[in-house]
Amino acid sequence: MNRPNLTHPDPRPAPAPALAPPRQLPRRPLDLRVRTRRIQVEELVVDDPGKVLDHAQQAALTAPDTAAALGHSPTTPLTLPAAAALLCALHEPGELAAMGLRLTRHTTHVTASDQQTEPVSLELSYAPDPED
Repeated sequence: MNRPNLTHPDPRPAPAPALAPPRQLPRRPLDLRVRTRRIQVEELVVDDPGKVLDHAQQAALTAPDTAAALGHSPTTPLTLPAAAALLCALHEPGELAAMGLRLTRHTTHVTASDQQTEPVSLELSYAPDPED
């Protein structure tokens, strides 16, 4: 007669728990009406005011409507803040360093939602090392 051994555990491994079968997703795209909004903010400082003004004067010639929106006209020169804003509007942050501006912080704020749920927000912020 075989008696169970109660002092030693069963040497056979326990059966693995049953895994749920993978969910079957529809093969065609779903239109969930997901909406996202991305806001990017670059904070810059002016390292070389003369360079900024020179580059902005050139930019005002190539983008006069944008310059006019910032207060530039043939009789009104760009202020330093308006000149920096014009360059930021027309150029990528990597290009601005050569124009006398330095990036101090970059922040991206993303909000996403569908028609049934409240928006979810994510904010990422990056400040480069001073040596960059």
